[in-house]
Amino acid sequence: MSVKIIADSTCDLPADLLAQYDITILPLSINRDGQFYKDGVEITPQDIFAHVDAGGALCSTAAVNIEEFTACFAQYSGAYDAVICVTISAEMSSCYQNACMAAASFPNVYVVDSRNLSSAQGLIALEAARLALQGLSGCEIARILNEETGRVQSSFLLDRLDYMRKGGRCSAVAALGANLMHLKPCIAVKEGKMGVVKKYRGSFEHCMVQYTKELLAQHPDSRNDIAIVVHPAADRAAVEATLRTLKEDGRFRAVYEARTGCTVACHCGANTIGVMFMTD
Repeated sequence: MSVKIIADSTCDLPADLLAQYDITILPLSINRDGQFYKDGVEITPQDIFAHVDAGGALCSTAAVNIEEFTACFAQYSGAYDAVICVTISAEMSSCYQNACMAAASFPNVYVVDSRNLSSAQGLIALEAARLALQGLSGCEIARILNEETGRVQSSFLLDRLDYMRKGGRCSAVAALGANLMHLKPCIAVKEGKMGVVKKYRGSFEHCMVQYTKELLAQHPDSRNDIAIVVHPAADRAAVEATLRTLKEDGRFRAVYEARTGCTVACHCGANTIGVMFMTD
């Protein structure tokens, strides 16, 4: 079986993994002051941070539309036995709904709701690619992936709440209090939705080490596979401390560093770090 894997640009996988598994990315659109730009193609997180730092309004995201999904599926459905499309959680975006509507015109296109975002969504796309290499059919891959989505561990630590405040996701008072007290909220994805699960206190580097160690202790059943540390443009010392903590644990075959696209950047700001892996 020849199977093509597609994901939207929220999947935040390193370029070498995208190339290795020939995963095609469909970019979301980023609204900056009423003008729309393709995520990772026409605009980057650094562009967003520079815009906001200069006093501009916070950017927002728009899903891949039905026409874009349809054009992509038409390009690949005839050349492959099956097409698997892995989207950001349906609870966070209409990408999944739009992809399903587009896929209705193609009998060999299967759409999978990752129930996640960022590199956690990327892990589902990687799993799809591995299953395809094993020779499984599109139907079989989609069935397995739908079972696997609940096995992805996905959480982020935020250094500051400035972007959350600007985006209306927390009050100015709450953001100021958290920043003054050096509190770092941990946001985890559960059943497709994001929520604050804990708050850490201290320097970002110290908090990242504590958070990562606790995460590993909470999930002794993590797969002997890969872990991904993902961030838009976070403090280098904090990133290195996180990578080192995961590698020293010894359970992962490989630990990757990835950069987030504009979706996470728009909502969380530069100094945000996520840790993603799968459990058995």
